Amino acid sequence: MGKRVAICCAHHPFPTKVIHRRPTLRALLTGIGGFAGSHLTEYLLEHSNWDIWGLDVVEGRAAQFRPRITLHVGDLLTNLQALKDLFSAARPDYVFHLAAQALVPASWSDPWSTLENNIRAQLYVLLAAIHLGTCPRVLVIGSSEEYGVVPPAELPIRETYPLQPNNPYAVSKVAQDMLGYQYFASHKLPVVRARPFNHTGPGQSPAFVAPAFAKQIAEIEAGLHEPKVVVGNLDARRDLSDVRDMVRGYFLAITQGEPGEVYNLGAERSYPIHELLDGLIALSSVRPTIEPDPERLRPSDMPDVVADCSKFRALTGWRAEIPLQRTLQDTLDYWRQRVRTG
Repeated sequence: MGKRVAICCAHHPFPTKVIHRRPTLRALLTGIGGFAGSHLTEYLLEHSNWDIWGLDVVEGRAAQFRPRITLHVGDLLTNLQALKDLFSAARPDYVFHLAAQALVPASWSDPWSTLENNIRAQLYVLLAAIHLGTCPRVLVIGSSEEYGVVPPAELPIRETYPLQPNNPYAVSKVAQDMLGYQYFASHKLPVVRARPFNHTGPGQSPAFVAPAFAKQIAEIEAGLHEPKVVVGNLDARRDLSDVRDMVRGYFLAITQGEPGEVYNLGAERSYPIHELLDGLIALSSVRPTIEPDPERLRPSDMPDVVADCSKFRALTGWRAEIPLQRTLQDTLDYWRQRVRTG
């Protein structure tokens, strides 16, 4: 595996031939400096001998990985020729497409920006992979948001549940998901699709719920914030796993997943949001007041979300393993460090 590969993309005009490859497998990660991208990079550096190439739009965000990776910085996902050139230089065996606009609230305030960014970037990644001619495996990252509002009687959610997106971000993820399937079906590109449910951990933006709480608590501990935590809907329940479990799932999906298939990845249990807040406060030295903020409520929200990951577990043995308390502790410690260092 990895030393040679047959050209298999249906679009290729030449007869099938064997290409001799380097002994070491190579992975290309888009969004390598982002939340999941940075954790996946750490996982690959620790658990594989792969040659890792990364693309990130933010200068300096993935600098901690140099010189162990080959890093390219720039907005190549809006420039198809530049992205093809990067693929030609990297010649990846595996492509993890992680770069995306991931905030649901931002998709409500500027729907077209989210749709344009996520759909075009996915399309260009698939076109660049086809252009390469060596059929790299591509992992397309969808979202549990694709399922929309699921009645309690239909929980836990299986991959066969109809996609009913109810926000612009979810629509963009359905498009990414379906583009992945279409290029598998029409070009035989070995695309594997994942639908991750909510995940959190150290390094996540405070635009998401657990780090939003952790950041406020760390600032209160440091005397930089009045002793109150501003919150949204604390009654909603979410299937929440640790990002480090999630990226392990991504690795298994791209290496063991069946091309053309889609897999849920999640904790397979839900937590009320107030349990995250209570857990973080219990780990801290402060007892703040809680202040609801109507601005933090979504126009459309689900009361409960639970994943069914039996399909993926039957294939790979994967399940989310890291306890919630460890995730909360590591997230709070991360924000304590950020607050101390400014």
